[in-house]
Order: sequence, then structure tokens, then C-alpha cells
Amino acid sequence: MSSPSLDILAIAAHRDDVEQTCGGTLLKAAKLGQRTGILDLTQGEMGTRGTAESRGKEAQRAAELLKASWRHALDIPDGKVENTYENRLKIARVIREQRPRVVILPYWLARHPDHYNCATAAYEACFLSGLKKLDLDGLAPHRPYKIVYASLYHDVRPTFVVDITAEFDARVEALFAYESQYADQESGSGLFPKRAEIRDRLAAMAGFYGLLAGVKYAEPFVQKEVGLVDDLLQIPVQSL
Repeated sequence: MSSPSLDILAIAAHRDDVEQTCGGTLLKAAKLGQRTGILDLTQGEMGTRGTAESRGKEAQRAAELLKASWRHALDIPDGKVENTYENRLKIARVIREQRPRVVILPYWLARHPDHYNCATAAYEACFLSGLKKLDLDGLAPHRPYKIVYASLYHDVRPTFVVDITAEFDARVEALFAYESQYADQESGSGLFPKRAEIRDRLAAMAGFYGLLAGVKYAEPFVQKEVGLVDDLLQIPVQSL
């Protein structure tokens, strides 16, 4: 028997990317009874800290904290996420298996090539997944209804933000589940902030985006489509 479809699938290059950019949103969706999932394209073997094995265990703990229904990591090489047909097929196979209605991708501009290549490859995989004549192990075609981009680390005005005030502490805890990455240690000390500083940084960023919408903490997203409003009286966020 096949598992129930996911409502939301977040796709990212590395384990802990989702926790940083849209973890609160996933947790909020799970609290609403929605089935959420996380697909990591790599296993993190090139990270300065930790190993693929340690990050795998930490990722499962983080998924539990975010109440995700499903999590999986592909075998695309860390540091070599490329928009190839082979990689698109790997992602498309997951799209068909999990059949998400909404897919969250990293913003398509980024410092790390793995991140922007993930955005493009996963977008094109969503398209491929809907092609009826493309055979992927007999899986039925499926194309997500909506694709949105988690834009936290890029200087772009978001299309919308999600209020994560109630989820903020759990989101921080999920990130700290990656002890190999965020525990204070000599390895990578010049690249990683001290653990005591991380929560303040997360709060500052979430607080900024929350301020835009009149809430304490929020996560930002961009969508490429024009929004549709039926009732002007129901539009959230006060203008004055």
C-alpha cells in the first residue's frame, strides 16, 4: 500500500538547510494536521564538521522535533549538486512517490552553488514529474500545485511571511539537534558563530520579518505567481 500524499514537501541541498529557512513553517503546518516532508539532496559528507552518518541521525531527530511525517536524503554528492537530467529524475521520482501539493525550494539566488542549483533542478524535476510519457518505475505522474521559495538568506522583499511566533523555540531546538554542527568546537570555529550567538541571530532575522507583518517572528517566502484575492475585507496585515 502507498503512503498518504504529503501536503508540503521542503527540498534542500543539505541537512539543516530546511531547519534554518522554513522549519517553523513546517512545524506550524504539522500542528494544523498537514503531512509534511523533507528531502535533502545530499548527505553532508563534505561539511567542515561532522560526518554523513552523524548528520543523518541528527536530521531524523530534527524531523521529529518539527513533527515531519517523512524525511529522506538522496545520494547526490555534497558540494556537487548539479542541474543534470539524472539528478532531476531522482527528485522527480520522490515527487511522484510523495505527491506533495506544495513544494518549498531554496531561493534561486544564493552564495552556495548547491543551494541555487537545488532550486533550479528541483523546479525542473517538479515539471518532469508531471509528464505522462515519462516512465519512473511505473509511478503515476504528479505535479505540485504550488512552488514557493524560502528566501531567508537573500535580500529580497518576500511575497508573504508565515507567523512562526509559537513555533520559534521548537525551530531553534530542531536546528540545535545538529550537535555536530552547532556545538562549540575548534573545527570550523572561524566559520561558525558561537552557540550562544546563534539563537540571537535567528531571533533577529525572524524578528525582522515578523515586524513586516506585525507579528513577533516570521519566515519569509517568495512566489513567482500573482496572488489572487476574492474579498478585500479578509486581506491580513494592517496598512496603517
